[in-house]
Amino acid sequence: MAGVAELLDGKRVCICAGSGGVGKTTSSAAIAAGMAARGKKVAVLTIDPAKRLADSLGLPELGNEERRVDPALFAQAGIETNGGELWAMMLDAKATFDELVRRHAYQQLSAALAGSQEYMAMEKLFELHAEARYDLLVLDTPPTRNALEFLEAPRRLMQFIEGRALQVFMKPTGLGMKVFGRGTSMVFSVLRRITGVEVLEDLSEFFQAFSGMLGGFRERAKRVNELLANPETCFLVVCGPQGEPVTEAVYFHRKLVEAKLPFGGVIVNKVHYESELPDYGEGFAAELAEALGDDDLARRVLMNFDDYRALAARDRRNIKRLTAEMRARAVIQVPYLDTDVHDLSGLMQINEYLFAAGAKERTAIAAG
Repeated sequence: MAGVAELLDGKRVCICAGSGGVGKTTSSAAIAAGMAARGKKVAVLTIDPAKRLADSLGLPELGNEERRVDPALFAQAGIETNGGELWAMMLDAKATFDELVRRHAYQQLSAALAGSQEYMAMEKLFELHAEARYDLLVLDTPPTRNALEFLEAPRRLMQFIEGRALQVFMKPTGLGMKVFGRGTSMVFSVLRRITGVEVLEDLSEFFQAFSGMLGGFRERAKRVNELLANPETCFLVVCGPQGEPVTEAVYFHRKLVEAKLPFGGVIVNKVHYESELPDYGEGFAAELAEALGDDDLARRVLMNFDDYRALAARDRRNIKRLTAEMRARAVIQVPYLDTDVHDLSGLMQINEYLFAAGAKERTAIAAG
């Protein structure tokens, strides 16, 4: 079975996608650290507001500019990077949008559209890719309930820009001026729904200024979509081993296929591996109670063991279904870890599973 290194061979972009709470942030950081340890110059981008990523990489904070992870941290973990570099940034969606519209649009709209984190994440990804300063970009997609929001973000933005009502009011004369008075409430309603803005002052002036940006927005959105479909891009779907996350991952994979986007494989997080211990016999409970010196404790230990085996059996069934339905060439598994990942050494421990291939079939990513 292929490991992450094999999946990313020849790739310049890795997008970790999936629903919220499945470990995308940790997955992204571990993948980036693992590729940096293989001599690559890598940047990991996240918009997760949690500080776990910065903490795990030894950085006091992350901002809208890339920051390099101290090479000494790799050395302290006993890792030779062979010239590789690891950089990280916390995407500031508002700042990214400000860069796009700073000379044409109002800050009020910028603040509103900053909520479109999915599109801003892709815009920053496109910008860094175009600069060609990194061997690999790893994108931790926004923590949403619906992973498809990431793929639909450019379309939603263009629908807003090219909407019929907005087009009417971009014209300073003719129909736009005639219906301006009676149409204002309708446009406000549309803008509230799309942007959350309650009031936009100097609406007609804004529309006329914004109209000059449409061609640029259309071209950027087109090129962003081309980057997502580029053979040098790889989508890795991250999920948990429970039934609902597996169902969501299968659905998201189907949408990737329908959109003709390059799917690489699946990372299944927090997997309960089946115990290698044999089934205990009737006398085992008495032996355990004697060894522990506590009948009640022995009973609870056995109950916990039975619960774990039930979870392992459930995970095995769900992963078997996931593999069959997605027909993925790589379904990478990472075990349920006893401790949270909080430093670079923890990330590299995860990579023993993420980057394992061939002899080690149990590959994948940890808690995030």
